[in-house]
Amino acid sequence: MPSNDEPRFYPVVAMLIGATLWGVIWYPMRLLEGGGLGGIWLTLTLYGAALVVSLPRTARSIPEFTRSPAMLALLMLAAGWTNIAFVEAVLEGNILRVLLLFYLSPLWATLMGRLFLHERITRVGFASLVIAMSGALLMLWNPILGAPWPQGKPDWMALTSGFAFALSNVIVRKVQEVSIAAKALSVWAGVVIVGVIMIAAFSLPVPKPSGSIFAGAVALGVFGILLMTVLVQYGVTHMPVHRSAVIALVELVAGAISQQLLTNEVVTMREWVGGVLIVVGAYLAARASSPKDY
Repeated sequence: MPSNDEPRFYPVVAMLIGATLWGVIWYPMRLLEGGGLGGIWLTLTLYGAALVVSLPRTARSIPEFTRSPAMLALLMLAAGWTNIAFVEAVLEGNILRVLLLFYLSPLWATLMGRLFLHERITRVGFASLVIAMSGALLMLWNPILGAPWPQGKPDWMALTSGFAFALSNVIVRKVQEVSIAAKALSVWAGVVIVGVIMIAAFSLPVPKPSGSIFAGAVALGVFGILLMTVLVQYGVTHMPVHRSAVIALVELVAGAISQQLLTNEVVTMREWVGGVLIVVGAYLAARASSPKDY
């Protein structure tokens, strides 16, 4: 006889697996960049491959776009920027710093969940936002300016990617009448559309990687991006935004371990302290939210 916990168990497992994969996918991305395929072109290849392979299944969901056209269009734009900015950040920045700044997204998601989905937050929840924002300010402190400010392109990309990711999660949760297939199609198509627009707008030259590098990017798109997107979309759809956002923090653990094993990048004590505050604040924000939402 099926357990009553199964409806909760499967989304949690999906989020855990998806987040873990997100925490380590930066490494094959950097290898592909080293082979001559990087930046927006890499993102376009990864998500283009996922889009094409998914079409036999997701194309059937296209009629659903008439149910919530505005929300799905917004999801496409938010997902497009989320993934393009994320790839740019992990290719150029310190991995753990990028992931920590990206994972201010649970805070944005908590606030958006309260505003758009009416998911209640207690006073402890609001206090947790202050804790996490304090961590962000500490990480972003610029001694030259004497104020907190993003220190270069990777910081900006990580911050804006996290905000767009939170917006994507709220939209996914809000449009319950739309299938996971339609949501996944929106994500992949959104990245491709935004990527093509940016390539055209900035006249980015066409890279000329070897056949093996291009094949590797296609494989990563199919067996990495496609799988991770489906897992995350499933998890976000079947649990409150604040809870899914915090479960996804396991990405930080995977990212920290893989960074230590695969790079020589250094994380300063100030960044560690700020990162701990971000994680603690995000965790408390979820714990303080209404249990009846789950």
